Amino acid sequence: MIHGHVTAWALALILFIVALILLSNGKTKGAKMVQMILRVLYLIIVATGVGLLFKLTNINAMYILKAVVGLWIIGLFEIILSRVANKRRTSVFWFQFVIAWALVLYLGFVKLPMSIFYPV
Repeated sequence: MIHGHVTAWALALILFIVALILLSNGKTKGAKMVQMILRVLYLIIVATGVGLLFKLTNINAMYILKAVVGLWIIGLFEIILSRVANKRRTSVFWFQFVIAWALVLYLGFVKLPMSIFYPV
């Protein structure tokens, strides 16, 4: 389940970048299709994340923090894409995205014992 979760996140990040490129090139129809696929990936990410949380016997605050930050990143994906589509400023959201992404990678791969390096 961990590999499915990480794979879904990797695909989501790739599709997010593809959607940004499509939007910046003015191809809104293609970007909307990519966004729909991205939203399905959000569901997979949340489902695998919840599944991973339920596999734990001792859920501490760090796992809850990682889950909240993961949801924050999903929200930032949507906010950034919608603001780019409407040609509005995104600098504050990009700053949040960098901070949240660094935090979730730190928690997921370094701090918490359940990661792809230490499977349950």
